[in-house]
Amino acid sequence: MDKLRFVALSGTTSVTENMYLYEYRDEILVVDCGVGFPEEATFGIDLVIPDFTYLVENKEKIKGILISHGHEDHLGALPFLFNELQAPIYSTQLVAAFIEDKFLDYGKKIKVNIFNPEKEGFNIGSFRIDSFRVAHSVPDGVGFCITTPVGKIFHVPDYKFDWTPIDQKPFDITKAAVLASDGVLALASDALGSTSVGYTKSEREIEQNIDFVIEKAQKRVYFTTLSSNISRMYLAIRASELVGRKVAFVGRSTEKKAEIARKLGHLKWIPGTVITPREAQKLPSDKVTYIISGSYGQTGSALHRVAMGEHPFLQIETDDYVVFSADPAPPGTEQAVNFVVDNLMEKGAVVHYYDTQDDLHVSGHGSQKDIEMLFALIKPKYLIPVGGTIRHMRAYRELAEMMGWKKEQVFELREGESVEFAKDGDPKKGERIAVKNVLVDGLGVGDVGNVVLRDRQTLAKEGVVIVILQTDHQNGKLTAKPDIVSRGFVFAKEQQEFLDRASAELSRKISERIKVANPIGVKEVAVDFLERFFFEETGRRPMVLPVVVEV
Repeated sequence: MDKLRFVALSGTTSVTENMYLYEYRDEILVVDCGVGFPEEATFGIDLVIPDFTYLVENKEKIKGILISHGHEDHLGALPFLFNELQAPIYSTQLVAAFIEDKFLDYGKKIKVNIFNPEKEGFNIGSFRIDSFRVAHSVPDGVGFCITTPVGKIFHVPDYKFDWTPIDQKPFDITKAAVLASDGVLALASDALGSTSVGYTKSEREIEQNIDFVIEKAQKRVYFTTLSSNISRMYLAIRASELVGRKVAFVGRSTEKKAEIARKLGHLKWIPGTVITPREAQKLPSDKVTYIISGSYGQTGSALHRVAMGEHPFLQIETDDYVVFSADPAPPGTEQAVNFVVDNLMEKGAVVHYYDTQDDLHVSGHGSQKDIEMLFALIKPKYLIPVGGTIRHMRAYRELAEMMGWKKEQVFELREGESVEFAKDGDPKKGERIAVKNVLVDGLGVGDVGNVVLRDRQTLAKEGVVIVILQTDHQNGKLTAKPDIVSRGFVFAKEQQEFLDRASAELSRKISERIKVANPIGVKEVAVDFLERFFFEETGRRPMVLPVVVEV
């Protein structure tokens, strides 16, 4: 029996790293390919990406990759995927420009296949793809109606029902309803707002608040939001124009995305409004707004460097305004955001951010009433929550049950899990694909695993002790007392007596235990003894690294 398999490769127990597969016979259709933020405890990790192993093993089956919108958690992992395999990418015009620009950052030039959601659909192998506009915090986002040999599946990632969006392109409920009119097998849709009551507010509802904050500022304004949040940039530009401020973009990602959006007509301003940061420096402080990257406190971002006093030409002055207009810190970013906010305040800035003011941001994700409206609009037989955590999936299921769906009709999938649909019979959970988080550290992709992370955590929390053991190559006995060096454990100059005592006792222990030439044995004794000794003496467990030198 032919079956359609929906696989949640990533993105069903985390808010980020969205990636889903539709598999029929020997064809695979991919929807989205996003990155995630590393947790604060993952020392040195830059990004988290989905596990591509299954796709690499089946790369000849991949017919295409659909990208729903322009956020990093839905497209940011594409360059890493293309290191392993290549497949046609399909998106709307603005999203295509973002993708092509991202590939250039990695030294690659590609061409994305552009589709228009207001026109006819297209085919990818056995799959018929129709799309419709959705409202979200980045323009040109879409939902998909994927017609398969088994039935129609609606895939609607990030969305909300905003009837007064900044780009004047609301959720196209007419087209969605027409596409759904002949019956829908399943709906896979955004669950992130399922714990928020009511409807999600329109972008227009924060317009006056942004106007007010920028109007009352007496000095410079630093306005930070996601670099892809073109609508929010527009509100900051418009508010600045109303009070005679010039605007300068600061930060590579913000500059590039603003320029892309301008060229494609998604971001407009009065000629002469936007100037370079260098030109802005020459103006009075009350005549400048900087739209600056770094809303999540990313290390090395423009705002982070300003907060640290390390920016080459921008310095915070007393009573400068810093306005955060972005999602309250997503998983893995809270500590970084707090660090930046504290440093800005320490330098005298007036900071408007999520903890003190919740009226400078609205979510791009539909709340409970939005989700209920989508359920009623599409009327699917089965439901699959995506793009949220376990609690979001559970709240999504409870909403569905309140509207008449049975528990068995809602599939809460963990990463790697799947559900199989057939023309006849009820769907059922399919075979699970083994997946793991793949960590990106500099140029290394996937070469940092749990063992390496535990080592980094130990080094950060407890420090490291290196013990140099000089032994006779014939009998394995020590020829000198062990030399112990520590970093991040105890301050050697003040604790030299303590380290000398550890060395003397280790020397005695090795003499008792080592009777034959056996350098491995010497290492084991040194690690075992010193770990126990240091814990008993200090209550800490530094990483002990023995080095044996035979003479």
